[in-house]
Amino acid sequence: MKQPFAHPMMPLPTSDELARQNFIASLKMHMEDHVYPADAVVGRTRVASKFRAQNGRDPKGRVEWRHAMEEDPFVQTWSSMARTIQEMTWDTVGEIVQHQLPELIEKSRIQAPQGSLTLDPELKVPAYNTAIDIHCMPGGYHTDIAEDDVYAGAIFDRGAYYYGLPIRGSSALEYRDSRERLQRAIPGYTLIDYVKQQFPDLKPQRILDLGCTIGGSTVPYAERFPDAEVYGVDVAAPSLRYAHARAEYLGVAVHFRQENAEALSFEDESFDLVVSHGLFHETSAKATPRILKECHRVLRKGCVTMHMDTQFARGLDDYQAYYWDWDTHYNAEPFWGTLHHSDARELLADAGFARKTITEVWPRPQADGCVAYDPVRDAGGELVGTTIFAGQKL
Repeated sequence: MKQPFAHPMMPLPTSDELARQNFIASLKMHMEDHVYPADAVVGRTRVASKFRAQNGRDPKGRVEWRHAMEEDPFVQTWSSMARTIQEMTWDTVGEIVQHQLPELIEKSRIQAPQGSLTLDPELKVPAYNTAIDIHCMPGGYHTDIAEDDVYAGAIFDRGAYYYGLPIRGSSALEYRDSRERLQRAIPGYTLIDYVKQQFPDLKPQRILDLGCTIGGSTVPYAERFPDAEVYGVDVAAPSLRYAHARAEYLGVAVHFRQENAEALSFEDESFDLVVSHGLFHETSAKATPRILKECHRVLRKGCVTMHMDTQFARGLDDYQAYYWDWDTHYNAEPFWGTLHHSDARELLADAGFARKTITEVWPRPQADGCVAYDPVRDAGGELVGTTIFAGQKL
């Protein structure tokens, strides 16, 4: 597997570390291609037959399916392997980052930045971040382990390699020269293209990215809208320090601020576009409506909020809903299932967005590098992976 090109903040592995990383990435892809799909065969045949023999009917709902599947040795085996691979992922990446941390911290101290970094040491990180290490990443996004720490950001950026996204850490040159790959790989580019399709007359002057983490999806907005002021907010200081340095080395101006998206400091009607990329499946059910109301508050009239997150369960049958909910119980993603079984349209409407402006689509990468946006269906659906939901403030 090819090692990604590196911007100066990307921690680079030794040959032994890269070999371990390649092994785990290859094992993960092997499992996704050849092992995990067998869960459906086992579930719809062996597990379902056993359940019918005991209960005289098929399992109902994702919870009943989960309990039935947990008893099968194949499901126990692949689930254990999947969790172990996740933990190995972060163990390996942590080793890569740890021995370079002092150097990375020094590199992050940008002397003449184009953008800015504003941290709030008094900010209380929400319990839905601190109570669990989201997706098993040790310490989560927010934990400081050194002065001016960037560990969480570095481990997140390097860890993206495991998910087939080495482009996320690429150089500015590769950013410019690999537009089609970027469109497929980075959520920011996909969302930007959908914004331009749906709202061709929108020329945002101020853009806000919520839950920006390391700015992987924030940087594309600064690139695609060079005349706009681009802001990224997150509760996690070490991720934001890394994000700021990363954006500076990639040659774009982004203003990063440590804030809770439930209670933004920005004035009413001060943005033209408010976005997020994977924020809500790592946010509590109580926080989600507050965040969306803040989106509505800070938007100017006629402007747009748009969010890209994991697929909502609309149209999935009970087995698919169980399978899609696996991360909720076994991969330290406690809010995953709750979000999937919410109604994105209702959430936006309750936040104040006009129903007639609300859209919900599945982005589907095409062979030519473009992305098609198919309206979400209510019946006979499938596991697509990602949903975009959007609304306009009238």
